[in-house]
Amino acid sequence: MAAATTLKETLGDLNRDSFVPLLSKLIGESKYVQNNPPELIPEEDRVVNHVLDVLRPFSTTTGGGPLVLNHVTYFPGRGNLIVQYPGTVPGKIISFVGCHMDVVTADPNDWDFDPFSLGIEGDKLKGRGTTDCLGHVALVTELMRKLGETKPNLKSTVVAVFIANEENSSITGVGVDALVKDALLDNLKQGPLFWVDTADKQPCIGTGGMIPWKLHVTGKLFHSGLAHKAINSLELAMEAVKEIQLRFYKDFPPHPQEQVYGFATPSTMKPTQWSYPGGGVNQIPGECTISGDVRLTPFYNVKDVMNKLQEYVDDINENIQKLETRGPVSKYVLHDENLRGSLTLSFNEAKSGVACDVNSKGFHVLCKATEEVIGHVKPYSITGSLPLIRELQDDGFDVQICGYGIMATYHAQNEYCLFTDMSQGYRVFASIISQLED
Repeated sequence: MAAATTLKETLGDLNRDSFVPLLSKLIGESKYVQNNPPELIPEEDRVVNHVLDVLRPFSTTTGGGPLVLNHVTYFPGRGNLIVQYPGTVPGKIISFVGCHMDVVTADPNDWDFDPFSLGIEGDKLKGRGTTDCLGHVALVTELMRKLGETKPNLKSTVVAVFIANEENSSITGVGVDALVKDALLDNLKQGPLFWVDTADKQPCIGTGGMIPWKLHVTGKLFHSGLAHKAINSLELAMEAVKEIQLRFYKDFPPHPQEQVYGFATPSTMKPTQWSYPGGGVNQIPGECTISGDVRLTPFYNVKDVMNKLQEYVDDINENIQKLETRGPVSKYVLHDENLRGSLTLSFNEAKSGVACDVNSKGFHVLCKATEEVIGHVKPYSITGSLPLIRELQDDGFDVQICGYGIMATYHAQNEYCLFTDMSQGYRVFASIISQLED
């Protein structure tokens, strides 16, 4: 215990005088690391270069310290950075992963301040990426800098992995997926892996899967004064989605484990967008498209749900005349014209949720550190999605999830974080390292 106390004293507190200037440089790059292809392709190396400027003086690269730096790039200008502080016991390891160097888009016209430069109001640090996730990049950089500077004698190797391409999955082979494929993270399976990309300072023990879906509905366009000659695609879409939802909630009801993990909601399937080709108000549209998503707790299988949704649509198509109609002339089959309304279901890339191992050593040290620093511990789960984590867990990593931004500003306008929250995160990480030395 005395050694642990000494280590925490050595690591001290997060240094505002170095953290804030670093964060200011990172937020200054946020305009260039927005991830929304094909229009916006992030240049994560702009962030990597600032991190390297901080860590290089304490690295084997310059001979100034023990940090081992590995800048791994699969696409020009879009690097990842693996930083290692070597311990003395082979196979004993702790890692902080998930700090990503890309951000979601921001329109300056919608913000009360410039999203692409750091605003400072006392404890509040404002700008795109302060919460998600450049604030965490700066936080973990400062932790690794302190280790390299003070050179504590640790049994555990401490590894930080700063990743590219987290915010969009339409382009692959750039970030952590490529690092895993190339076995560059395999050694991290020997100890807990802390994915640092959530908010509100409590352990996140569960996330949701996401299945983006699109339902294209075909009817028959006709004059609204002759409704009996039309197949109203809007009515068909509304009834079809209602039927699909009814079947979904019967087949995938609230799961008992959701209460154990503290999920705020069960799995949901709902429409979120509606489009049609346009036309006059006196035209019954012949086609429309409804899009939405399924948010799935990790106790159900994504592929099973996708297969079921397709089954529902196939059955509705086969029995479309049985679908509920709206009014005396509403219909989805025109027998005299041999026409039937139809549904076509398609999916975009789906993601699986994760339920963290609440019996692992990683979870227990995170909870103890949180209680020690924050004053209480209350793990939570959300059906928001974090990419890549389930794949890591399935590949044998003990993934635990934490973060020190502000959930209410995640992907939002006027994003900010608090220095005191980030400072507490630093102390949580110091406590985790200390506990795992015992």
